[in-house]
Amino acid sequence: MHKRPIFFEELLARQGCSPKVIAHCRTVSFIAMEYARDDGMADPDLVLAGSMLHDIGRSHTHSIMHAQEGAAICRELGLPEEVARIVECHTGAGLTADECTLLGLLPIDCMPETLEEKIVTNADNLAGGKRPISIEQDLMDAFALPRKTRRRMYRLWLEMEQFRA
Repeated sequence: MHKRPIFFEELLARQGCSPKVIAHCRTVSFIAMEYARDDGMADPDLVLAGSMLHDIGRSHTHSIMHAQEGAAICRELGLPEEVARIVECHTGAGLTADECTLLGLLPIDCMPETLEEKIVTNADNLAGGKRPISIEQDLMDAFALPRKTRRRMYRLWLEMEQFRA
C-alpha cells in the first residue's frame, strides 16, 4: 500500500468527512503508529491506512453505524479487506454479532482479532478528539457504557501496551 497520511486525508475529504473528523483520524494515526513501529509484528502500512480511515463512515453518519458504513465505503473503493475490517472493528473494543444486532447493526462479528485491528481500536480509544488521552480518561468518558464493554476496553489497552514503542 505504501501511502502517505496526506493521501488518506484527501480521500477522507473527498468522501465528505469534516475537518474535525480528519483531525481526529490524524491523532488516532499518530497514537497507532507508536504501537506499530519497528517491532516487525504489525504491518505499519496497514496500521496507517486503518487508523487514517477508521472514521470514513462519518462522512455518512455519526451514529454507531459509522463503522459498518465505513467498511462498506472501503470495500466500494476497492481497498484491501484488511483495511475494511479495521474500520469495521474499531468501535469501543469491538462488538459481537449479538451486540451488533441489539444496536440495530448488521449481525456480524466486529471484534478486533488481528494485531493491526487491535492497535487501531486501542488508538481510537486513546484519542479524545484531536488530542491523546489516558486510559483512565477514556474509561471515565465511557462510564455510561456497559461494564463488560469498559472491561474489554481496559483489557485491550493492557494487551496493546506491550507493543508501545
